[in-house]
Amino acid sequence: MILLRAILFNLLFYLNLVILMLVALPTLLLPRWGILGMAKLWARTSLWLLRVICRIKVEWRGLENIPSGPLLVAAKHQSTWETFALLPLFSDPTFILKRELMWIPFFGWCLWRGEMIPIDRGAGKAVIPAMLVHARRALAERRQIIIFPEGTRRAPGAEPKYKYGVVHLYSLGIAPCVPVALNSGLFWPRRKFVRRPGTIRVEFLDPIAPGLDNDTFFARVQDVIEQATARLVAEGERDLAQ
Repeated sequence: MILLRAILFNLLFYLNLVILMLVALPTLLLPRWGILGMAKLWARTSLWLLRVICRIKVEWRGLENIPSGPLLVAAKHQSTWETFALLPLFSDPTFILKRELMWIPFFGWCLWRGEMIPIDRGAGKAVIPAMLVHARRALAERRQIIIFPEGTRRAPGAEPKYKYGVVHLYSLGIAPCVPVALNSGLFWPRRKFVRRPGTIRVEFLDPIAPGLDNDTFFARVQDVIEQATARLVAEGERDLAQ
């Protein structure tokens, strides 16, 4: 049944995405709030499909730790799930994402209109100045920048590999950083077709105010995310074992 539910979900997930992208085409002529509204609708309908078809629920913790206004959101990245599920929680979100996504027909147009921040992951340190120009503009517009500090998905329990990009964003000194822990990889594993029933837990941790030196911030953001993620993964594993 898990496999059948996963097949049905994946069919409806991508069908839903295609339909909403087509419906969203007129919003490309509007300010970015139009396409962001459609993106949040896609996220909500996808979460509903997960709950109804795959029996995957979500437990949000620490929502009171999300301040209003400009914000840096540093999230653990285990699954495709968090690339859409976090969207409805923020008023004007933008993602740091690999530029190749912007080249996808229709989907990339929507990312462009939503004013996402593309980076060339193969360019090394050369990508930082352009990223900071975009980030400074986004924060000046009181947007919420969502970044996955490890740059790519890591399986639950895998050794963390944080990159320094999140430090460069924090060092702008414009906005606090909210670390985010989660256990989505247990239920929507990376590079796997299966969707396991259970409860994805997401925890928004205490904001880190601007002002720390780079090394202190880098150590703290890793420490708090990894400790909370380990706890959430342990909770999820107990659920799966029952």
